[in-house]
Amino acid sequence: MKKILWLFCIMFAFADVLAQPLNQNTLFTRADSLRGSLSPLRTCYDLNYHHLDVRVDIEEQQISGSNLFRFTATQDFKKLQFDLFDNYLIEKIEYNGQELDYSTELDAVFIEFPSTIKKGSKQEFKVYYSGSPMIAKNAPWDGGFVFTKDANGKPWVAVACQGLGASSWWPTKDHQADEVDSMMISISVPDSLMNVSNGRLRSVEDAGQGYKKYNWFVSYPINNYNVTLNIGDYVHFSDKYQGERGLLSLDYYVLRENLQKAQTHFSADVKPMLKCFEYWFGPYPFYRDGYKLVEAPYLGMEHQSAIAYGNKYQKGYLGSDWSRTGLGLKWDYLIIHESGHEWFGNNITSKDAADMWIHEAFTTYSEGLFVECQEGKEAGVRYIKGERSAVRNDAPMIGIYGVNKEGSGDMYFKGANMLHTVRSIINDDSKWRKILRSLNSQLGLRTTDTREVVALINTLSGKNLTKVFDQYLRYRSIPTLELRTIAGGLSFRWKADVKGFDMPVRIKFNEQAKWITVQPGPEWKHINLQGNASSVRVDTDNFYINTAISK
Repeated sequence: MKKILWLFCIMFAFADVLAQPLNQNTLFTRADSLRGSLSPLRTCYDLNYHHLDVRVDIEEQQISGSNLFRFTATQDFKKLQFDLFDNYLIEKIEYNGQELDYSTELDAVFIEFPSTIKKGSKQEFKVYYSGSPMIAKNAPWDGGFVFTKDANGKPWVAVACQGLGASSWWPTKDHQADEVDSMMISISVPDSLMNVSNGRLRSVEDAGQGYKKYNWFVSYPINNYNVTLNIGDYVHFSDKYQGERGLLSLDYYVLRENLQKAQTHFSADVKPMLKCFEYWFGPYPFYRDGYKLVEAPYLGMEHQSAIAYGNKYQKGYLGSDWSRTGLGLKWDYLIIHESGHEWFGNNITSKDAADMWIHEAFTTYSEGLFVECQEGKEAGVRYIKGERSAVRNDAPMIGIYGVNKEGSGDMYFKGANMLHTVRSIINDDSKWRKILRSLNSQLGLRTTDTREVVALINTLSGKNLTKVFDQYLRYRSIPTLELRTIAGGLSFRWKADVKGFDMPVRIKFNEQAKWITVQPGPEWKHINLQGNASSVRVDTDNFYINTAISK
């Protein structure tokens, strides 16, 4: 019982911070709008390239440096907004050799150019800044920097900022809708340590005063909360994976004392994961930048091509299994889940935080597909169904748009079960695989939204599943199939929030009978069956619904 209670405590902490339950009565502030809205001051420019160049003073727990904004104007304008938490000092903003005036409101920064920036023109400016970053009390749940030491007393520093915001440590347009096309990340650290960031290591140079600068280049679009640094006494080992697009480099950066343990542990799950996910989702999205696991002083985060790993070389989720089936104890949850985000979250990114279910539902569902790859389809079904015990049905999975507000934490486990239900409705695994791969090929390396995801699934499945997605995403409750016995057979109908809800479902008269597909609607329908409603079996393994017998 203690273990179960402990698991639920972790689950609530996990869901409440990364995907806070939506309170429909929440009062939003000016700060929420500045952060979450796509105002003309943000949409007037499209980010092309960043060069983030930061020195980390570990002893003083301070950072200083600059970020270059290279952009294309999407319209004529003179003023734009970027974002940086107001605890930082902006030392200057340079544009064409001159310093620009700026104003601030809360964590938003506004700059005005000396003349109109013309639509289609390519421009750049650089922001110089310094200050003390927010320190995370319990990363990654609350976000911020972690300054700690390894077992040998060497400094160990990392950052996680999903939810909190990338502007908590570097100047950026802090909205998911605009991903920079490519990026150089230069991090200067004491020369006895190493920094590992996203992408490929281009060079290491002497930065003076006992520092080395590590220059990492990201050659693909990247969402801003994925940009990261990891500083420590790391050792590196590597491998290769023969994937769909050729040889994929596998690079691992771990604390010196954990090298032997990591070499054994990582090899058990990484290649089977890549084989499974490339089969279902398509090629790993970032072949040029490679795949990396980086040991972190917190549980983990899906940083693109540099996944933060902190599960302490255990199977399961810190030694526990979300599904309570035992199936989740056969592999390392952090490796599988965070790697799944490379396809959903990093490759496919939601434009607005309200649509974060796109990241979390598909990625949680990927765990079940990994079990299926390893143990068979029945085991995958048991794993996904087992996660229902953690669903709260407390609020919609879609949040509120324009105010940086995610939906309910149910986007993880309920979201996975919704997708499993959709797969069951389609009832064609080759088509389902094509859908998952097409989502990544058609919506990848850019930002998207619920409407676009559902429309593509509808097109490729040949079914209109909009009402199904609406019920699970936009309402708190799952649908209830009501059954009743009447003379000569069985009647059934859906009780749901969506008008005209008519999702198909599988039922059978008894355990020995064959499954049949019926399509209830909001009104009672009748089929001729001998027996009574209590003997009818509903396929709740594959359809996440409630059932009720009515009189």
